[in-house]
Amino acid sequence: MVILWWCVLGFLTAGYFALAGYDYGIGMLLGRLSRDEGDRRRVLGAFGPFFLANEVWLVAAVGVLFGAFPQLEGKVFSGAYVPVVTLLLGLVTFTAAVQLRSRRPDAGRGTWTLAITVGAWVTAVSWGVFLGNLVLGLPLDAAGVPTGGVLAAFEPYALLWGAGFVALFALQGAAFLAVRAPSEFTARANRTAKALLAPAFAFLVVAVGWGAFEATASWTVLPAIVLAFGALGVAAAALRAGRHRSALIATMVLSASPALAVGTLRLPDALVSSVDGGLSLSLTEAAASTEILGLLSFVLLPALVVIAAVQWVTWRRNAGRVDQRSLLHF
Repeated sequence: MVILWWCVLGFLTAGYFALAGYDYGIGMLLGRLSRDEGDRRRVLGAFGPFFLANEVWLVAAVGVLFGAFPQLEGKVFSGAYVPVVTLLLGLVTFTAAVQLRSRRPDAGRGTWTLAITVGAWVTAVSWGVFLGNLVLGLPLDAAGVPTGGVLAAFEPYALLWGAGFVALFALQGAAFLAVRAPSEFTARANRTAKALLAPAFAFLVVAVGWGAFEATASWTVLPAIVLAFGALGVAAAALRAGRHRSALIATMVLSASPALAVGTLRLPDALVSSVDGGLSLSLTEAAASTEILGLLSFVLLPALVVIAAVQWVTWRRNAGRVDQRSLLHF
């Protein structure tokens, strides 16, 4: 039962990165790929119908973390307090700016545009730093108390992951725009995506090589690593061949692979400390009681069906490119 809920948490988190990653990627690329107000509205309109549905995956993942692993969430959030705070600030800034930017047609939108870009960058970097800390272990002593000061979570390896997530999300956002944005954006988005292949590859190589020396080795993470490199290879080939839908799917898998890697790496220890003699928390110790997990299982399947159905319907109804007749949500 505990392993099942760990897999559910991993599925929801990976789904969030696979779907919301292009939201943040587009936010980071907004200034580069749009030249005027009309361009910016069409770029934002490309992900407009999917925006809120994508965020639901994060809400569901956090709900599973709180409900199924109550001993874990407190330690994780306290051990990575600063990255979590910056992550929340980035999420709130990005989400609010996207939804408020075009509320008043006569208002200036420069500040909101800047907030979208800054919020997207902060969110991407914070997610990377957060997961990088989970790979190495959080700075917690044996009692679970954070050590090392407010910057303890910003080790060089964690910052590498922050930079890597910028590359992964930006690559995904460019691939998404090559599929959904008006046709005049396709060549621009394709060139940008190709330019981002090298940074994404560099991140994977350095993160795996460095992590092999710094983190506790585990063969369980190997499938996620192979999946990441395979997805990047497929994305590169698809972009060069002009098969943008295939490239988008590959970049979505690529963005989801770090979450899968962290989830498999943290078996059976859900949480470890980077401090000698620090806290270690097994998956069983982190989980709720069997009775609670059994009660949660009753809502598991219906919730997953609803989330997947909403996503499928949204994609089904908005599969084409943005054009003059499209409703621009933002």
